[in-house]
Amino acid sequence: MSENGDLFSVIDSKQHGLLRRKVASSYSMTCLVQMEPSIGHCVSLLVERFRELAKTGQTFDMRHWMQCYAFDVIGLITLDKRFGFLDAGQDQGGLLPAVDAYFMYATHVGVYHEMHPILIRLLSFLPTSGMIHLQNFAVEQVNHGKALLDAGYRMDDAFLVRLLRMHAQNPEKMSLNDVITYCGENVGAGSHTTSISIAAIMYHLLNAPIVYVTLREEIDLATSQGRISSSISYQEAQKLPYLQACTKEAIRVHPVTGLPMMRVVPKGGMTLCGRYFPKGVVNAWTIHRNPTIFGDDADIFRPERWFDSDERVSLMERNLFSFGAGTRTCIGKNISLIEISKLVPELIRRFDFKLANPEIELKTVNRWFVQQKNVLCRVHLR
Repeated sequence: MSENGDLFSVIDSKQHGLLRRKVASSYSMTCLVQMEPSIGHCVSLLVERFRELAKTGQTFDMRHWMQCYAFDVIGLITLDKRFGFLDAGQDQGGLLPAVDAYFMYATHVGVYHEMHPILIRLLSFLPTSGMIHLQNFAVEQVNHGKALLDAGYRMDDAFLVRLLRMHAQNPEKMSLNDVITYCGENVGAGSHTTSISIAAIMYHLLNAPIVYVTLREEIDLATSQGRISSSISYQEAQKLPYLQACTKEAIRVHPVTGLPMMRVVPKGGMTLCGRYFPKGVVNAWTIHRNPTIFGDDADIFRPERWFDSDERVSLMERNLFSFGAGTRTCIGKNISLIEISKLVPELIRRFDFKLANPEIELKTVNRWFVQQKNVLCRVHLR
């Protein structure tokens, strides 16, 4: 853990802003689109795995494969290293259970925070615990990357490389512990959040056949007209309006964060910008189902709502908290959007997916992030 704290736990707004500004440029869309070839490589690998599953007719868990994709992408973006999840669809180095265990711990101590000082001491004696495993992994990866750079080994301009350059230029501003903390946050949070979002998009598409077909027709038409390339770019995906509507709608219905960082309204409520807020906290799962904002059918997955009047769409977008809001907007938002934009249309135009058990209600587990369980599917080549 960095002596300066981290982007998730720091409460003080000024300190949080300082931590964010240190690395904000690395998360800008301008910077991230330069890494599209690396993300495209992971898309190609996942396409190959689905080709194999199509040949065997095997049932698979969509969420698991989205995790494999997200882990390998975040490895390339952060460490210039693909972890290898997509090679065989298997966990690498115990990362999956470690991340799950970490979020289970964070969920409980986030509510019962008085337990943390005691439990963290006990966990320090258990190197296999989720938190300690992730910390050790981050330390190992950063030290390995630093050794390669010190030896003159050429590495792509990954997140780690930029942070190590900052450390070399000003160790007081960017300590080695800071580098480890930022990289650990990327790997731990970046893999889960994106995989949940993509699994939500795919699940709701498959659960709404008319929507699925409409999206496929949009993608097929764009392909036939040459408006999207063999490896779809982020910019090309932005010009597919129904794809964008489906994405917004899925992350509205299923926002990743179920236990957000608390924004507590004090006793007696408060008035902010002329609007009164009663005491309590704000949660995206509640806001996104507000019929006043999203319509009387706010509980339903209906992408067409995003083609409503400009005034209505503007209202909905102002209240779409899938990635948070304001200065606490998820710093990795652009990473997630690029991963979604490059993968989802590629899967839809190349494969025909079906839910294996469409009559069974989706099960979720809320451990800070609301994770889907057993999104069982089958896939066929188109």
